[in-house]
Order: sequence, then C-alpha cells, then structure tokens
Amino acid sequence: MGFTQVHDYVAGKLDWLAAGGPIEGTGAAQPRAGGVARADVPTCALDERLGEVRERVKAAGWDACVVVNGERVVLGLLRAGELDGDPGSRIEQAMRPGPSTFRPHVPIAELAHFLVDHDVPNAPITTSDGRLVGLLLRDDALHAAHQAHQAEGEEP
Repeated sequence: MGFTQVHDYVAGKLDWLAAGGPIEGTGAAQPRAGGVARADVPTCALDERLGEVRERVKAAGWDACVVVNGERVVLGLLRAGELDGDPGSRIEQAMRPGPSTFRPHVPIAELAHFLVDHDVPNAPITTSDGRLVGLLLRDDALHAAHQAHQAEGEEP
C-alpha cells in the first residue's frame, strides 16, 4: 500500500497521544503542552540535599526543580517556596509530593487557562507512564496560546 511509517500500537489512541506520539489531521497544527514544555528543567533525586539542589537550580536560571527517580518518573516538585527551605533537609522532606501532571497532547490553550484559573506558575508534563517530558511555565503557555489565536485570526 506504500506506507513507510506504520505503527502497531495496541494500547490505544489516547495512550499514544499521552505518550507524545505524532498527531495527524486537522488538530495536528494546534500547539500542545509537550511542544511548549521546557525539557531543560533541572531535576533532582529524593536523597539529595536542598542546599545543593537550590544552588544548582539557581545557577541554571530556574526557580523550580522536578523530583524524579532513576527512570525520570516524576515524584515531586520544588517551586520557589520549597527551594528556600532548610538547606540541610533532604529533597524528600522539602518537595511537594505527587504534583498534578499533564500529558503532552493537551492543547496549550486549555492548559494556559488552567494555570491562570488555578494560579499555578508551572506544571510538569509527563508521558502516560509518568516520565518527565518537561516543565510547562505559565508565561510560556500564555504566549503560545496567544500566538495560536493570532495565527487563527481569533481574539485571545
């Protein structure tokens, strides 16, 4: 039949999208969380000390760090408030455990509204099995949603 890229993905379409698989069709051009999230977000492990992590995060120009295990599964999140804690404490004690995560296929406009409505500065984007794709910053989501609306000729 001439198909060169064929996938036999038995888990289903929604899982394919949640894993960040490529999208075709009319909605394919719509910006999505996985494409806007920043993959260069600092990460840390449960047994690290907050002081060391804080210095590393600030040196990288960030005010957040995602806590992951060896498989990059998201376990927690450190935002500015947590990063300012006791430098001797372990990350496991300082982090926000089990943060809300979102899948890469979520439309950026939807996530921008969520982040604003809930006054959330950022959100981890993960695959369906919980592996970190990146951290979506509210300002990045708003900017991408605004650009998408302008490209469509709509008012934001």
